Order: sequence, then C-alpha cells, then structure tokens
Amino acid sequence: MEVTNVTEYQAIAKEKLPKMVYDYYASGAEDQWTLAENRNAFSRILFRPRILIDVSKIDLSTTVLGFKISMPIMIAPTAMQKMAHPEGEYATARAASAAGTIMTLSSWATSSVEEVASTGPGIRFFQLYVYKDRNVVAQLVRRAERAGFKAIALTVDTPRLGRREADIKNRFVLPPFLTLKNFEGLDLGKMDQANDSGLASYVAGQIDRTLSWKDVKWLQSITSMPILVKGVITAEDTRLAVQNGAAGIIVSNHGARQLDYVPSTIMALEEVVKAAQGRVPVFLDGGVRRGTDVFKALALGASGIFIGRPVVFSLAAEGEAGVRKVLQMLREEFELTMALSGCRSLKEITRDHIMTEWDAPRTLPTARL
Repeated sequence: MEVTNVTEYQAIAKEKLPKMVYDYYASGAEDQWTLAENRNAFSRILFRPRILIDVSKIDLSTTVLGFKISMPIMIAPTAMQKMAHPEGEYATARAASAAGTIMTLSSWATSSVEEVASTGPGIRFFQLYVYKDRNVVAQLVRRAERAGFKAIALTVDTPRLGRREADIKNRFVLPPFLTLKNFEGLDLGKMDQANDSGLASYVAGQIDRTLSWKDVKWLQSITSMPILVKGVITAEDTRLAVQNGAAGIIVSNHGARQLDYVPSTIMALEEVVKAAQGRVPVFLDGGVRRGTDVFKALALGASGIFIGRPVVFSLAAEGEAGVRKVLQMLREEFELTMALSGCRSLKEITRDHIMTEWDAPRTLPTARL
C-alpha cells in the first residue's frame, strides 16, 4: 500500500517497532488531552483563499537565522532515533540535507554531534538539555560548535520529566545496545532500569531544576551560536526571552509530553507572535502533519515549523527514504495550499488567508433598502 500522507507512517511504525519503543515515541503526558489537541486545533482554523492570481511560479524558500533553506519545514529534535532504525540520526541528517532544510539534533541522540557532522554538509542546530554539571554542558556546546552546528535550541520546559504513563507501565529504558552518544565518554550515556520510567529517573538525577533566565545569559557567554528558546507558550515568557537575548523562539509544548492541558501550540502561537513584536522570529513545533498545517502556522505569524514524530515514524517504516518522503509530501502539500490560496511566496501569506474561532466576525456592508 502506497503511503500518500504523513499520518499513515504512524500505523506502519506501530507494527514494526517493539511496544516499549513505539509507546515512547507516540505517547503524551497524563490524560494526553494536549496530545490530541495539538492535532485537533488545526482543524478549527479555516482558509479564506484568494482566486484568479497567477500562481504558475511559487517560491517556498526562506531564511532562518540568516541561513537559506528550501522551505519553512524543519526537523525538530527527537531523542534516541536508533531505537527506530539502525541508521538513526545519520539517516535523518542525510534526508534533511537532501531536502535543503535544517535538522535539530537532540542532546539525547544515539549518534554524537561529530558522527552527525560526518554525514556531509547541511545546516544543523543542536538541542540542549542543561545538566547539573555545567562542565558537561560547556563541553557539549563547544563540541557542537566545533562540529559545525549553527544554533542552540535550548529546551526550557523540562526541569522535571512529564508523567508519561506508557513509559511507566513499560518500565521504559534505552535498549542495552544503544547509548546517549553525546554523553558516552562522560559516564552519562547509559540509562538504568528503574521501577517507573528509566528516562524519568535519569532526568531526576542529571537535569538541572534550578535552570533560569540567568543561565540563558551564561550560555551566551560560552558560545557565539545564536540561542533559540524552545518551550515558550505565553506572552510573558516571550518578552523575557527577548529581553534575555534569545535569537528566536520555538513555540512548543514538547509534543504534549510535559504539562498536560496546556493549549495546543497553534492556539498559543498568535499570543507569542504578538508579544515578540517582530524583534525575533517565532517558530512552531507540535502537531504538524499536513501542508495545510504549515500554511496556517505561517498565516498566524510563524517564520517556520518543526516536525518531530513524523520523522521517527517514517524512519521506523522506511529509514532515510521515509524521512525524505515525509519532507517531500509536506513540501508538495504546502506548495499546493499556497497555490490554491493565491500565494506565490511566503511573504504573501497573511492573517487574512485564514479565519479562527477568536476572530471578530467580519461584518457585511448593510444592504440598502
């Protein structure tokens, strides 16, 4: 059966992967209300397409932090990709590079920054978790910079790991033949079996709960790479991020894996965009499965989007070819959405191309008697 959309890869991945691995990738926190809402919220935003516009030539290209990419669709950091496929992050890096877009490598990757850099050219960002031992952090940031990574995506929504009940039931642990490659030499690469989730125990032991805005300043003092703050969903934190020198904001609820009952990212997006006032670019992470979703995010002011689960599910199904296909399908759907909405470039996508539940009703001119 030919795969014709991104969502179809999830069922294939479920068949192929061990239950513990599939559940780790697929599940959200607690009741998983936000997990469903990340998807459902997109369906409540409708289009206002403009017609009779020459759409024979469409340009999807854009720049992110000064780097030119082929489309505003990028790869979010997802941990432990070798659980999905033996080539793991190598395959994802090659697929992103072939598509002319950015890959974000997770701190908890099963391939190191150096290994991913060795796959060839490409624009890559590094997602950072801040460990209690700051020497570990400083060393990791330096390694990423040396390996040619272009930015840090600092995850700020994880002082503690969210309660993911599937991982507790499955006693989730990184399979013994794999390691968190970036930490291998630091004796932090292995995850012990725990009486709940092995990852939750690892986070409790290693990740710094004292992390605050002063640490964003500290990070700037040890690297010249721009810092994207990943996990902002309010206007208040957007203003603080800008004040503290963030180069950009990723609106994210961690794939609905941290605090349940936060809004979907597409619902939080406009609040963040308005608070940023154009001072820094704002990106959206979470729930994107269609080209129409990409368009909606851009219409609400995002400069681009990141996909996470579609990458690991397609990787599990078809390896590098699967990730390439996901990026290609999203690209083609997005281009079609632009054409059918009457937009020839990203700058032509406006707020007027969509309508949302919270828009003021568009009043019709009163009919003359």
